[in-house]
Amino acid sequence: MKRLVAYPNKCTGCRSCMLICSFMHTEVCNYHDSRIKIISDEAHGRHTPILCQFCEDPPCVSACPVEALSRNPETGAIQMDAGLCNGCQACVSACLFEAMFFDQVNEKAFVCDLCGEDPECVKVCQLPEALVYK
Repeated sequence: MKRLVAYPNKCTGCRSCMLICSFMHTEVCNYHDSRIKIISDEAHGRHTPILCQFCEDPPCVSACPVEALSRNPETGAIQMDAGLCNGCQACVSACLFEAMFFDQVNEKAFVCDLCGEDPECVKVCQLPEALVYK
């Protein structure tokens, strides 16, 4: 099974991955709607991509009281059934990597879905290759 992998030492902090991610999911370029986040330490020039680790036994899935989350057996991606999500944010709290996010407007959790096994973030990160899908 392929994985989305981040190499923080190669990340330039450009945040192009965040913009394309939000655009692909919401048709708006907005950092808040991205399923990947870049944490920057500007003083030291360090940028760390924060993304779903597609855990073997995902705590976010176990934490959901309404079973709105499941793991896709083919891709390993965490799937969200927005119709079931009650906005409790238990999954957000349970994520060990802080890679489960919450949409304040729609009151729903969201997470990386690998763009249907064709992650757009990887495409915009081809030069530094801080993100790869392998």
